[in-house]
Amino acid sequence: MNYCTSPDPSRRGLLRSMAAGSILWPAIVNELIAGDSPSAGPSLAAADPLAARSPHFQPKAKRVIFLHMSGGVSHVESWDPKPRLVTDAGKTVTVPEFQGRKGSFEMFLKGPQWKFSPHGRCGTEVSELFPQMARCVDDLCVIRSMKTDHTNHYEATLGIHTGSFSFARPSIGSWVSYGLGTENRNLPSFIVIAPHAPYAGNQVWGSDFLPGAHQGTRVVPGPEPIANVRRRSRSERLQELELAELAAMNRRHLAERGADPLLAARIKSFETAFGMQSEMPEAFDLSGETAETLRLYGLEPGSTQGFAWQCLMARRLAERGVRFIELIDVGSSANWDAHGDMMTHLPLAKNVDQPIAGLLQDLKRRGLLDDTLVVWTTEFGRTPFNAAANAAGREHHHWVFSSWLAGGGVKGGITYGESDEHGINVAKDVVHVHDFHATILHLLGLDHTRLTWRHSGRDYRLTDVHGRVVTPILA
Repeated sequence: MNYCTSPDPSRRGLLRSMAAGSILWPAIVNELIAGDSPSAGPSLAAADPLAARSPHFQPKAKRVIFLHMSGGVSHVESWDPKPRLVTDAGKTVTVPEFQGRKGSFEMFLKGPQWKFSPHGRCGTEVSELFPQMARCVDDLCVIRSMKTDHTNHYEATLGIHTGSFSFARPSIGSWVSYGLGTENRNLPSFIVIAPHAPYAGNQVWGSDFLPGAHQGTRVVPGPEPIANVRRRSRSERLQELELAELAAMNRRHLAERGADPLLAARIKSFETAFGMQSEMPEAFDLSGETAETLRLYGLEPGSTQGFAWQCLMARRLAERGVRFIELIDVGSSANWDAHGDMMTHLPLAKNVDQPIAGLLQDLKRRGLLDDTLVVWTTEFGRTPFNAAANAAGREHHHWVFSSWLAGGGVKGGITYGESDEHGINVAKDVVHVHDFHATILHLLGLDHTRLTWRHSGRDYRLTDVHGRVVTPILA
């Protein structure tokens, strides 16, 4: 007997055929079918994926500005002072792994290139690399015990963004968009400002199995940050009529093909794009910013390039209700990956130091820092040791590195966790990338164990089956 009236080679069709003849497993089969349904996620996967939604509990933060320094910033020359590394420079240590190879390796300790000194009322020590950010330490929670799972750029960059070190998974920005929706229907809920493609490419802001509406929108600094956003019709009324007719055709097309999530996301993108035409040009128009504000960020009048422009845009997008804003300072080359010479950190630090300090000060004076979580991170640190005694650079180091959080319900003026005396391993209060993500979601009012999406028969989440909220840093 043929239980299938029309050919359907898909997994759903196969499962429905099984259900038609099964008397023992209908509940299991029906759940598998549900797991493949485009609306298989919780009720959050409604017809309007960007509708504003209530968090799991009352949050401190409403939005995130995520600052990613690409390439691996040296923790022992930025946020983690190691006096013992200074005195022991040139001495040898034995380590069980070097650049992904297991074994026993005798390495030479390398002292830091820049000195540390205490700053602010809290006295947090910061290196000479970041003199402007050092003035903001009373607002920072510096985590000196970060740990990740991979020593390669691609995998570590994927991990710090998606929680997965091997496979493409939704970005943290996509998870936040999915969990909370948007505050402004005329702008994307997740925007990434990146001058160049990072390691792992657009997987850094991809939505993977989440609805496509939650994918990050990339903005490229320059005279036209988002291509084709300006209206080309002769008038706004004519464009409205054209879009209305197009929307009607799209919905008829969707109705004939069932609940196709990709098609639904495409239709939603037209609606968002129309709103962007009116609001995005205004958001990117800096003519109303004062000369004092431009100086605060270190931005030349009229400039549309550089990290200063990215940081000022982050503040403007945060004001306009964008839920998750990521800034990537450089791309997959000419970055913080200082194998040959640590002095390459100097121009990179100068590029971001004043703009980030200006962003923190600007958010604070406008009352936005209280409900905006600012995150500064890199994918891993750099080795406090080298294979050669006279090496000028440092290699990749995933055993321990430093990140910081500010605003949005985080205690300011504190450090959390410790590395050992040479900055080689975590000595106290490890914060794995999964813990970092769980804490960011918690500050937004989201329980990382409940923010899930059913895909291929199982529930997925940003933290996989791991993660704990780092409660001591919460205000």
